[in-house]
Amino acid sequence: MKAYEHKLKIAEMNIKRTKIDWLGIFNFTYLYSPTSTLALYNSTSGGGATNPITPGLLNGYQIGVSTSLGSILQRPGQIKAAKEEYILVQLDQEEYNLSITAMVQQRYYQYLQQLILLNWKAKDLGNAESSLKDIKYKFEKGEATFENYNKVLGLYSTGIQGKIQAEAALLTAKSN
Repeated sequence: MKAYEHKLKIAEMNIKRTKIDWLGIFNFTYLYSPTSTLALYNSTSGGGATNPITPGLLNGYQIGVSTSLGSILQRPGQIKAAKEEYILVQLDQEEYNLSITAMVQQRYYQYLQQLILLNWKAKDLGNAESSLKDIKYKFEKGEATFENYNKVLGLYSTGIQGKIQAEAALLTAKSN
């Protein structure tokens, strides 16, 4: 859950960064050209006389602005992509929450199923135990056969094994 919270924060920051980055498409430059520079001479053809060029127009500070048309055209798509990435992270988080909810519910239902099964196994074992006491009493008096006594002992043993398995399954379901 914390990982998805951090992913959402990163996606939000990417949207803000991409929106602010509109200023990044412009490049600002400046140049300082002092007035006390050497005179530039332009040689003329013929006669060898030279005429000085006065640099009065390009003296002082100069500012330039440039931009890239490709950057301007790409920026809306980049902002939209950042927003879509944010939506994708939100949907991933919602899907994760739904899967966690479903998993917890499934495990809870398994726990309830194992609890009910254990209760039935305990009742079944109680019935088998009372039947065993009855048949043992009758067998000792000679009123029941060894075959019936042996069958009831088998049922009692099966009941104990079933209860142990049900308890183990309940503990596993509880830990899940």
